[in-house]
Amino acid sequence: MNKLKLECHEANHICDKNQYKEATLREKIILTFHLLYCRACRKYTSRNTKLTKLVKNPKVETLDTSAKDKLQQALEAELSKQQ
Repeated sequence: MNKLKLECHEANHICDKNQYKEATLREKIILTFHLLYCRACRKYTSRNTKLTKLVKNPKVETLDTSAKDKLQQALEAELSKQQ
């Protein structure tokens, strides 16, 4: 049973490794047991999972170059008015 016990910093490290598919089966099992009783690490794992999903599938739309240029010009014009 002692081999299944983790400190939070170790659990977080395994969580990070798991995010990149680098955790071993043993580490995943130990992490699962730790998450059963540690609320803080469950929260860390949940946030880590959400972050991974956001990074893998960003729904970000960017402006084209002409729109960026127009926005830059408008900003510069407004800044010159303020000075």
